[in-house]
Amino acid sequence: MNKFEEFGLSPELMKGVVELGFITPTPVQAKVIPMLIKGARDVVALAQTGTGKTAAFGLPLLQLTDAKNPATQALVLCPTRELCMQISKDLADYGRFAPHLKILAVYGGSSIRDQLHSLHRGVHIIVATPGRMKDLLNRGGANFAAIQRVVLDEADEMLNMGFQEELESILKEVPDSARTLLFSATMPKQVASIARQYMNDPEEIIIGQRNAIAENVTHECYTVHAHDRYPALKRIIDCLPVFYGIIFCRTRLETQEVASQLMADGYSSDALHGDMTQDQRDRVMNNFRKGNFKILVATDVAARGLDVDDLTHIINYDLPGDPDVYTHRSGRTGRAGKTGISIVLVHMREAYKLRTIERIINKKFEHKKVPTGRQVCEARLLVMLEKIKKIDINETVKIGLYLPKINEILADIPRDELIKRFILSEFSTFLDYYKDAPDLNVNVGHDQRDDRHGRRDRHDRGGQREGDRGRHRFSLDASAGPMYKLKINVGRANGVTVPALIGLVNRATHGPMIKLGRISLMDQFSVFEIAGGGEHDLMRNLSKMNFKDRQLNCVSDTGGSRGTGHSGAGSHDTPPRHHEKRENHAHHEKHGHHEKHGHAEHFKKKKLFHELIKN
Repeated sequence: MNKFEEFGLSPELMKGVVELGFITPTPVQAKVIPMLIKGARDVVALAQTGTGKTAAFGLPLLQLTDAKNPATQALVLCPTRELCMQISKDLADYGRFAPHLKILAVYGGSSIRDQLHSLHRGVHIIVATPGRMKDLLNRGGANFAAIQRVVLDEADEMLNMGFQEELESILKEVPDSARTLLFSATMPKQVASIARQYMNDPEEIIIGQRNAIAENVTHECYTVHAHDRYPALKRIIDCLPVFYGIIFCRTRLETQEVASQLMADGYSSDALHGDMTQDQRDRVMNNFRKGNFKILVATDVAARGLDVDDLTHIINYDLPGDPDVYTHRSGRTGRAGKTGISIVLVHMREAYKLRTIERIINKKFEHKKVPTGRQVCEARLLVMLEKIKKIDINETVKIGLYLPKINEILADIPRDELIKRFILSEFSTFLDYYKDAPDLNVNVGHDQRDDRHGRRDRHDRGGQREGDRGRHRFSLDASAGPMYKLKINVGRANGVTVPALIGLVNRATHGPMIKLGRISLMDQFSVFEIAGGGEHDLMRNLSKMNFKDRQLNCVSDTGGSRGTGHSGAGSHDTPPRHHEKRENHAHHEKHGHHEKHGHAEHFKKKKLFHELIKN
């Protein structure tokens, strides 16, 4: 028996529920649905992302909406366009067999004229972001006189994003008789204030503990120097047999930098942040949902509304400025009864933040050591060998036809030596990369590399950064003799960065190392120089590849060469100092430049947030 039948849902909704495969309600659905259908009180529900709360409020909204009345009867407010679109789609799926219900998603970045036109024709349920909803109200485009229910979904996040003024303006337009349903993962003071001001004797439902997160999520912590976060990140990922997850960064700039570095190092990754166009963001999210790439680097705001049930890991490259945000991040793994791991990378001065988060989630972090180079190699080797063991030898391959010749060629090689040669043929690049890899761990309180100000010991300065070694099949060289200029049909408008372009060259190069010269990024194309001798193979290989769903086309730009490292008059090339800037950037990162920038961004946002709340 389908337990949703016990809620008294209409036959049309039950048909949709069965079609979607819903059988047993989640805890939040079991508590909220009957209360909203039969009760008359306002409701505050504390539940994490991924617990099924959209169906918890969505099914009752559809059940209680009168399709014969063309007036707007329900309003759902949520923090981002992505979540707005997701909720609207879910409601349409639930009510697919109740075709007379009209649902409209209202958000910024799309035509406000089309939204006004749809509202004038009549909409039963509006799903909206606060900013666009306020704009429509100011234009007289929406009539709330008949609204009976208002849902505030992820109320804590809407306030974190500075939407308090918009929320208050919208809620003042809602009739006093309307029921208010507030859903939030946490209950900070600002959310409690909204509840007191705009809700009438609300009944509180807590799924799990207040401000707690999913029980099936494990929390791990790695303590490293701030400038060692990226190599530590790679080691952690390299040690995992399976990784399908999100890496959270605090700023848009850092998000793009980390994603570009990962792509340049050959990882299946992409970025999601606010500087991207909506079409770019939609394409990235759809590809991530489909599993076309496994590592998404994102800011908190950009990742809202990204609903993926199978994530194995969340990595906090930066701890969030607001500790409550950690619950949102970690709640994106361990969904639908699965287990998940939430990882944080911290430096010594962030210990107090960990203690704050532990109090909020009522759990302790498991402190772990960053794997050594040898441990990483052993882990990857085991993964490779397990994969080989599981290969199903299909007789249709007819490999038996070739075994006599294979045995003849390999007959003189002892078994152990044959195994070594096989491993080296598949694994030598990885072994070279992690050869002599330094220890990245911080021994808190006794680390000889770290004084109380978080600086490295003088004996450790000036060494080669792990991120600069081994993996790449190119070198940046502005004076490498004769150079050939190539042009590729993607540029800044397509999301190309210098590291991303280097990553494409890296993946398209199968022979000896390529020397790379000047790089120039235009809006619609990019131009770069390589040493002569491999340009034809590189052009052919690049032209077989795609970059973010765009077919690449690489051609010779001049057909000429240069021998001194200087471009001719009128050239748009980036001069050699471009590469010097990259080196200086690495130098600043090594001495904590990004860490200071991150703190400055955090305090600036925190001050702005408090000013918004105060006003």
